[in-house]
Amino acid sequence: MLERTTHVPGSAAEAEHRLRDALRIARIEAAERTTVVVELHDAEVARLELLNEALDPIFADVPTDVDLFDRGISRGETPRLWLDAVAHVVMSRDQRVYRFVQDTRFGRKVLVESMHIGELTDAITRYVAQRLVERERSLTNAAAVIGDPQRDLKLERARRVRGPRWTADRGDTVGAAVDFCLSMNFSCSTR
Repeated sequence: MLERTTHVPGSAAEAEHRLRDALRIARIEAAERTTVVVELHDAEVARLELLNEALDPIFADVPTDVDLFDRGISRGETPRLWLDAVAHVVMSRDQRVYRFVQDTRFGRKVLVESMHIGELTDAITRYVAQRLVERERSLTNAAAVIGDPQRDLKLERARRVRGPRWTADRGDTVGAAVDFCLSMNFSCSTR
């Protein structure tokens, strides 16, 4: 015959049963939270992909010999749409606002925040144009430095003028060091 256990409130069997139920409920809640987090992450990536597609015509106009831009979506913990090595778009905490940021030597700088793709594409178009102009200036200055005979003559003149003055400055420094040694009663002789 089956032995019946009497139900005693607060018994070890009841505590075990409550713990088992609580663990099951906690696991279900964790799974639901994970699903929500994955869905939010996927939503962020989807919004960044929409922006990326909207940028296609802009980057199609960039000359093919320019390698400043390397556009792509990184799907890490925080998804980002990278435009180049220093600028990217990330979603804000509420996953509705696009944040266009640039890393500078002084920290991260927010260039534009908007919920609208059109505003972002305008800002990114201006950014791309500025980067292309900076590149042109850099290349023009480099070409001027390399092939400017007038600049070479100016540098040579500056070297001639700077030569004796540099020697005098160096002599003053050595003289000051000798005076310091003598005033401190150090031996400045060589062995």
